[in-house]
Amino acid sequence: MKATIERATLLRCLSHVQSVVERRNTIPILSNVLIEASPDGSVRVMATDLDLQIVEIMPAREVERPGSITVSAHLLFDIARKLPDGSQVSLDCADSRMVVKAGRSRFQLPTLPRDDFPVIVEGDLPTSFEISARTLAELIDRTRFAISTEETRYYLNGIFLHVADEAQPVLKAAATDGHRLARYTIARPEGAEGMPDVIVPRKCVAELRKLLDDVLDTAVLVDLSASKVRFTLGGEHGVVLTSKLIDGTFPDYSRVIPTGNDKLLRLDPRSFFEGVDRVATIATEKTRAVKMALENDKVTLSVTSPENGTAAEEIAAEYRAAGFEIGFNANYLKDILSQIDGDMVELHLADAGAPTLIRKDDKSAALYVLMPMRV
Repeated sequence: MKATIERATLLRCLSHVQSVVERRNTIPILSNVLIEASPDGSVRVMATDLDLQIVEIMPAREVERPGSITVSAHLLFDIARKLPDGSQVSLDCADSRMVVKAGRSRFQLPTLPRDDFPVIVEGDLPTSFEISARTLAELIDRTRFAISTEETRYYLNGIFLHVADEAQPVLKAAATDGHRLARYTIARPEGAEGMPDVIVPRKCVAELRKLLDDVLDTAVLVDLSASKVRFTLGGEHGVVLTSKLIDGTFPDYSRVIPTGNDKLLRLDPRSFFEGVDRVATIATEKTRAVKMALENDKVTLSVTSPENGTAAEEIAAEYRAAGFEIGFNANYLKDILSQIDGDMVELHLADAGAPTLIRKDDKSAALYVLMPMRV
């Protein structure tokens, strides 16, 4: 194989695919990317970790000799990153070596045969629909912070997608770690009816979100079955991300969304966030809790730490119900508040031991539930 590619094109493509490759691999071939040069002048690059696979096609300046080979993903990416801007990069393979040339630079890299490279078999993907890249990015941003990182509860290590028939058909995305829940609802895309409930793994979500930044004004094609999902971004010279889905049952999260919380607190999310952030400065790992004392039209935030002393701050708010005290994990509360854009956030509370519902307003696509802490 021999092909010449513009450095910027090669770097952009490798930056997408190399992040799928794990830094430490017990199987040497998984450290490599598969590079295939076609007679039509395009070069296909592929990487996998056996659960997630990414394929990108880029245009070459010239393909002298079609062929395919695998080479270290991170090594080739680091070389491309350090080559001079605007240079033409020649990739030439012979005798189980790849020679990379650009200007006066010349590298010889070891390779592994193309036949050893594993490919995820997609099988039949019966559900297929399109969704705007901007909507998909918003859906991920509003929910992924609540994905659990606890490996023992592997079924919570992703975003749960499912369709539902309410006043109108919707597609819902949900994530939870048992302490907080994030849910985002959009109108059901055409073609998504009858789709299976799926859990998209955390790593796939992270890689997909990075790729979306380059194609925000386009549509993403989503194909899925009960065990695999494929995202096609950017059309012909685009990126295809295929992932295995988490094989597990997501809990019935609708049971924890409170419906009878009758105490309504309304306040500015930015000043609330900043107040929580300030008083939490003295909190230690053991006392991550921030206490909220609710009174008529004000909230007093306070933190008490045996080592660091105390902090308190008053915030103006709209509150008319009976006064009481409730505690929350400061970081979880800040995570949710940072998702609220606008000048008002609603907290629907019941008592010091019940989950609290947080949202921008009743028309908001995003909804959050936060469990209280004992303080």
